[in-house]
Amino acid sequence: MRDFAGLIQPGSRDAQMLEQIDPTRLPRHIAVIMDGNGRWAKRRHLPRVAGHRAGVEAVRATVETCARLGIEALTLYAFSVENWKRPPFEIEALMTFLKEYLRKEIENLHRNNIRFQTIGRTGELDESVQFELRSATRRTAANTGMVLNVALNYGGRVEVVDACRRLLEKCLREGRPPESVTEAEIERHLYTASLPDPDLLIRTSGEMRVSNFLLWQIAYAEIYVTNTLWPDFRRPDLFAAVLDYQKRERRYGGLAEPARLAVGQAS
Repeated sequence: MRDFAGLIQPGSRDAQMLEQIDPTRLPRHIAVIMDGNGRWAKRRHLPRVAGHRAGVEAVRATVETCARLGIEALTLYAFSVENWKRPPFEIEALMTFLKEYLRKEIENLHRNNIRFQTIGRTGELDESVQFELRSATRRTAANTGMVLNVALNYGGRVEVVDACRRLLEKCLREGRPPESVTEAEIERHLYTASLPDPDLLIRTSGEMRVSNFLLWQIAYAEIYVTNTLWPDFRRPDLFAAVLDYQKRERRYGGLAEPARLAVGQAS
């Protein structure tokens, strides 16, 4: 309860959930596919952009909760390369909300020692958006707390293509053969090279797909899907995801420890 003092009432559902969380087994990196804004708005007979605006509150709640829990990195899937297919007015609204969020929240992020960064082909975004992204990145560059990593104009396949292009250019400069390329080198050329791979991937709205998000990095991530629509996602939803994660046995393609012992005994 230490890091949530004044925010959570003792004895409340939030407090009970927080007490169950093992602080020694937290995911280092949480990635979130923020889905369901449109359906949230439709259920309320509102335009889709109203759902996107409502989703900003879920971003605030998730960033604050992760930072207070002590999560090292939080990656939010904000705008994909496929999202350009949406109506222009919806894209403009999304970018407007992004700029508003950065202007309003950057000082709060800075005070809380959160470092802001982005991944994706952000150079293709409108210059006004790029300006706000650069400002937020510079303002928080020296912070040492949680990394808030926002995926903008991002696609998992595009990321791998960009990494391979950079690595190929390097190999050509150095005169290296293709067989010299390793997995570790590819990872060093991904957008997320400075971050650990996600331990926990959360998807809201109940959809059972990863939507071209961090395809390389989530190879061994634990996936948690909730039916909660993104604008309704709050602290208890995040706690529920972390508690579910802590019940999992992460094997990375190997066997559970009891199974290894059983095999050894049988031999």
